[in-house]
Amino acid sequence: MVLLAAAVCNKSGKVLVSRQFVEMTRARIEGLLAAFPKLMNSGKQHTFVETDSVRYVYQALEQLFVVLITTKASNILEDLETLRLFARVVPEYGRSLDESEIQENSFQIIFAFDEIVALGYRESVNLAQINTFIQMDSHEEKVAIALRETQEREAKQAMREKQKEFDRMRKEKQRHGGNPYSNGIGGGSISSASSSSSMITSSTPTEPAPSSYSAPKRPTGTGMKLLGKSKDVNQFVDQLTSEGERVESMPSAAARKSAVAKVAAIPEINKESVHTKIEEKIVCVSSRTGALENLEINGTLFLYLSDSSNDNIAIKLCDNKQAQFTTNPSIDKKLFQSQSIIAPRDKNKPFPLKQQVGVVRWRLQTTDESVMPLTINCWPNVTSSGCDVNIEYELQATNLELEDVVISIPLPGGVGGPRVSQCDGDYNYDSRRNLLEWTMPVIDESNAIGTVEFSIAGNEDDFFPVSVSFVSKKSFFDISAVGVKSADGKSLKFSTETVLYPERYDIV
Repeated sequence: MVLLAAAVCNKSGKVLVSRQFVEMTRARIEGLLAAFPKLMNSGKQHTFVETDSVRYVYQALEQLFVVLITTKASNILEDLETLRLFARVVPEYGRSLDESEIQENSFQIIFAFDEIVALGYRESVNLAQINTFIQMDSHEEKVAIALRETQEREAKQAMREKQKEFDRMRKEKQRHGGNPYSNGIGGGSISSASSSSSMITSSTPTEPAPSSYSAPKRPTGTGMKLLGKSKDVNQFVDQLTSEGERVESMPSAAARKSAVAKVAAIPEINKESVHTKIEEKIVCVSSRTGALENLEINGTLFLYLSDSSNDNIAIKLCDNKQAQFTTNPSIDKKLFQSQSIIAPRDKNKPFPLKQQVGVVRWRLQTTDESVMPLTINCWPNVTSSGCDVNIEYELQATNLELEDVVISIPLPGGVGGPRVSQCDGDYNYDSRRNLLEWTMPVIDESNAIGTVEFSIAGNEDDFFPVSVSFVSKKSFFDISAVGVKSADGKSLKFSTETVLYPERYDIV
């Protein structure tokens, strides 16, 4: 067969995409395509019409038509087989059968057309091979990506070390009664603002006035910060992402922002004069085979007092011996270990007022898969037409209620959206980020297991890492404050709140 051209047009004859495979003038191809709607309406066949010189083979795709223009001597059976492949390629790379989407993705469609036909003759290819050719997978590129990811991990490790060093210096200053925010030299208290000011006003160094050695002042300028918070690490990762880099060893910027937004969106409760807050954070990384690489849960009990008459209190804690507890140095450690009661070690130094203070911390680190609160099983199955993906979640910690659950599955780019055949809950396809977001408002004991199934072109590695975000108002360890008593033994009214959320929850 000799295929002259392939095109996508609407029912009125407007050409959206056209590709010529032999030498043809623009006037010639425009004339052929302009004649097609009239011939199609008058013809009796549903698959082809002919003129004196060419044959039109076509197939309807909703409101559009895929049209092949061939010579009359070509084999009609081969024409129809080729037409079916063209008809599968258009929705694969056009994302949807909408005119604006077809035009927006016209280059991808044309590239796919070129893989099917060369110099007018059909190539022996199928849809999966076309996807592979379009992706232009490169071993050298994978090596370069692996090298870059190694450099990113090393840079992040260096950041963490710098952050630890800065925190140690700040705590050392606090221990010796200094101002952790001052940046004077040695034991002096000259602020950076006054030092730089003296350098600008005079080219000759001068002795500062005695008044400049007054009490330390916190700088008000916007000077450089030395990785004081994890926010700096996040900004670094966001910058890499904006430059087109993919940092797989950390959650995406969108996932981090989503987790923070969910915690911030929890409505505040009415706080009593004695208020406790339990905050637990989860870091979980498991492999796609189901093996748990690391699970770490860190929790803190915060205390907030607003009434000076309640500054010397004792809090009874319902704890879980599975976790490792650490008390604040100002807490009576022996009393806590023996009776799980939180009270000041020195009665003359009660809890501070109107200040949120962490009094107890707990931690658990394990590789025991049975401890994972939520397991995610992702099963991509590569077929001749693409890849069928089946993902299942299971809530193992049935005492928890996970709210605003979002399971984010990366998708290969340039192959259109996923065809979802089954979904427990809702889903959203983000074409800009090539991401399928599987969402459930609540996961609890009543819907402890759920699945989503979809099909899309790609291979197994395209769907990892899977990231999970959620928020819960229950403690993983069922830790809670069960009673508060004053110094004279009277029971006090108190309020409490609990929040549990993942800092990172990935299946890699």
